[in-house]
Amino acid sequence: MRRAVCPGSYDPATNGHLDIIERAAKLFDEVVVAVGVNKSKKGLFTTEERMDMLREITAKLPNVRVDSWQGLLVDYCRENDIIAVAKGLRSVSDFDYELQMAQMNRELTGLETLLMANNPAYGFVSSSLVKEVTALGGDIEHLVPPVVFKRLSEKYSERG
Repeated sequence: MRRAVCPGSYDPATNGHLDIIERAAKLFDEVVVAVGVNKSKKGLFTTEERMDMLREITAKLPNVRVDSWQGLLVDYCRENDIIAVAKGLRSVSDFDYELQMAQMNRELTGLETLLMANNPAYGFVSSSLVKEVTALGGDIEHLVPPVVFKRLSEKYSERG
């Protein structure tokens, strides 16, 4: 079985994330959407909340499962028989960073990385920008899956 991982913080997941996950699901037998756990960072959503939203978002994709990891991604991949990382690229700065990570991962364990150009409709969308616009009362409904929009709206209404 050819497995790939789509790693990220997904705080929260966007339509850009979903686009890359769906495209990777067409290329691999199984895709693991892996939420990175960084105990030193305080996200808007807990790891469990992010995973729940991702499960709902990807429910229509039978070969996609959601998991979490902490530590080195290459170790997670080795432990789970994952042969490739699938990542989206929005900009040249994304490419510079992701190329360096891909080269390091390959050097460490031979893990391959597939860098996919984003859908231009989502080239400007990031989780942090979505959170910032939502916090300031902007409309991001068309930039995130419905469950994410609902949860973002609830989070920011709780905060007043």
